[in-house]
Amino acid sequence: MSTHGLLLGLCFLLGGCASLLPRGQGPAERSLLESLPGDFVVAAVEKVGPSVVRIDTRQARSPFPLLPGGGPFDDNPPEGQGSGFITRSDGIVLTNHHVVEGAERVTVTLRNGRSYPGQVLGSDVVTDLGIVKIDGANDLPVATLGNSDEMRPGKWAIAIGNPLGLNNSVSLGIISAIDRTTGVPGGSRVSYIQTDAAINPGNSGGPLINDHAQVIGINTFIRTSPGGGISFAIPINKAREIGEQIIAHGRASHPFIGVSLLRITQELAAEITQEGANCPYPETDGVAVVDVLPDGPAEQAGLLSCDVIRSVAGVEVSTPAQVQVQVDRGRVGEPLELGIERQGVAQTLMVVPKELNRELF
Repeated sequence: MSTHGLLLGLCFLLGGCASLLPRGQGPAERSLLESLPGDFVVAAVEKVGPSVVRIDTRQARSPFPLLPGGGPFDDNPPEGQGSGFITRSDGIVLTNHHVVEGAERVTVTLRNGRSYPGQVLGSDVVTDLGIVKIDGANDLPVATLGNSDEMRPGKWAIAIGNPLGLNNSVSLGIISAIDRTTGVPGGSRVSYIQTDAAINPGNSGGPLINDHAQVIGINTFIRTSPGGGISFAIPINKAREIGEQIIAHGRASHPFIGVSLLRITQELAAEITQEGANCPYPETDGVAVVDVLPDGPAEQAGLLSCDVIRSVAGVEVSTPAQVQVQVDRGRVGEPLELGIERQGVAQTLMVVPKELNRELF
């Protein structure tokens, strides 16, 4: 059966849908900031707020009844709490993987206080995305998904969620940066949206919305420092792509080429060369290949240690994270173009990615 047929079949089983994760109407929609100056935040929250949910989880009890030495475990299994938002009226909810990871029982509570049992359809540790299906509910309020590719620094950003158990809390800020791949958890395959809208524990999985009342991201994590913090969200376009794979197949696919990379600068390259290392890196900024997995896709394509990767699929790259993001935009089994420099000579290689081993995460 084709992927398209599988998706349609799943839609039918779950109650029917025109689209798995429907997109908004696009920039043609008039901004609430233009139509309701001074009240656009209120209008946006009133439109999206009913679709925002609280997710309570209970983890599975340990199968081992006693601690070493004979002491009993605490009989109360650990509990967790986060946020999410409904994307389909039959109860499909987007949230974070870390909100539902290891959950034995899931309870979803709407803004009106009604609670329903939920089931985790699947989640993706690589992008930290999770999908929950609300059981026994129909005609639920739905959040409109926007286009995160249209986001620019300086645009409005509104976060809604349940920080510290305080339901449907709202914070306002702006988009501080886009395509953020540095200063985030190692091995990132996501170009995050950075915002100064306040995010706190319990906000994870909640929507980040724009002044059109469209979801542009999923609030995911914060970096804190004395006196403040910085918030990051998964772009909704990436979440939609991964979410549709999870709904269709129960998991998401991630390409893997099998290389270890290092960001080099002119200064670092000159220092390595002076120390007589085996790699005479060019004295320019770039992404150096440190190691190649034996018999992996990169080695099979002819990539060597000491090569410098300049582009992936025609997109220039300057950091290892940017290489990861571009590789993840490819497809398993489909050729991916690498632009490299080897001993000062530009070359093009075609690598065929394999499926990423999730045990690496």
